[in-house]
Amino acid sequence: MNEDRVLAEFLLEDGTAVRVEVPKPLDSSAVEEVSILDETLYKSGQSIKSALNKAASIATSVMSSLKAGAADEVEVKFGLDLSVESGVIISTVGGKVNFEVTLKWTGKGAE
Repeated sequence: MNEDRVLAEFLLEDGTAVRVEVPKPLDSSAVEEVSILDETLYKSGQSIKSALNKAASIATSVMSSLKAGAADEVEVKFGLDLSVESGVIISTVGGKVNFEVTLKWTGKGAE
């Protein structure tokens, strides 16, 4: 594993623990650190559902802002990284951008 990344444990809604490779926490006081075998495991204070709910809120906000442009189709792509401290981080999509937006006008709205 890359030394900038660590294992973190997130809980699913049913209580199942899932281990995920995440960026190494900047502030280790924000997480619980435990050892397993020869590796450190960080325990997140939130569930995967809680982390992904933040991403869903971001997507909803972006989409509602773009729908005001009257395009017939709106597509927004963004990458996500899970983080021990904050739950979810928007990462780059295929380059150095955080959001990739496609607006399409099909002419169907004028009929």
